[in-house]
Amino acid sequence: GVKGCQALMVSHFLSQANIGQMDTPKELWKMITGNMALIQVQATVVGFLASIAAVVFGWIPDGHFSLAHAVLLCASSVATAFIASLVLGMIMIGVIIGSRKMGINPDNVATPIAASLGDLITLALLSGISWGLYKELESKAYVNPLVCAFFISLLPIWVIIAKRNSATREVLYSGWEPVIIAMAISSVGGLILDRTVSDPNFAGMAVFTPVINGVGGNLVAVQASRISTYLHMSGVPGDSPGTAPRKCPSPCSTFFSSDVNSRSARVLFLLVVPGHLVFLYTIHSMQGGHTTLTLIFIVFYMTAALLQV
Repeated sequence: GVKGCQALMVSHFLSQANIGQMDTPKELWKMITGNMALIQVQATVVGFLASIAAVVFGWIPDGHFSLAHAVLLCASSVATAFIASLVLGMIMIGVIIGSRKMGINPDNVATPIAASLGDLITLALLSGISWGLYKELESKAYVNPLVCAFFISLLPIWVIIAKRNSATREVLYSGWEPVIIAMAISSVGGLILDRTVSDPNFAGMAVFTPVINGVGGNLVAVQASRISTYLHMSGVPGDSPGTAPRKCPSPCSTFFSSDVNSRSARVLFLLVVPGHLVFLYTIHSMQGGHTTLTLIFIVFYMTAALLQV
């Protein structure tokens, strides 16, 4: 959920930067405050919804419900979402501004960094905050409800700040569907992963899951960010360029046309095999024989990676 909110904020921030709405210090500060407030609203709400989904998914199979543990999960999720979004937002704003000053296209670097740091920082914060709140559960049961209520009570402040910015006001109303859908898809993916790694026959697959998800997600995120910038520079939202297709493009037109987005898609697609070969060799070396890399496994792994991208 946090990574989805962060990706939405980065994409929106990149689009505004590339069309020249951050050229003056006043415009830059206005965009920073608006986007930071927007991501706090989305992260807090999505973190709360994610905790409810986790409670439901844990309650249905076991048939056991603990109110104290549910409040603990909600407090941990909301606090983690708030802090992680704040830290990641500041880092990504620095990356985007620094990339522009160095003459680097931020579309090529910002989104992968956001996705990678999102997983790392969020998991680290979630484990630390959950452990700390769990220790207070027995002696100070009021801490968890207070933490949850505190971060939720800040929502009106972030909403007011985001509404004052015309660029973030629209996203505040229309940006919920993709974020919530992304959270739901991630929840289902987590259930699938949990069922897979619990099977002794697939115990080693947990090592490869972050790699195949990270490589595919980051490459496609770069393409999505570039297309978003291309559309924003071609016209206002809602108006398609004259050469835009009227139907869903086929794989041939996506990868083999002369369009600028097609060329970037080919480059990103060609990075899949060499990138995964490096990661497979690294994993094989670090595991010391725990996972056997056979020819059949590599062929099917690469096939899945290419189809994913």
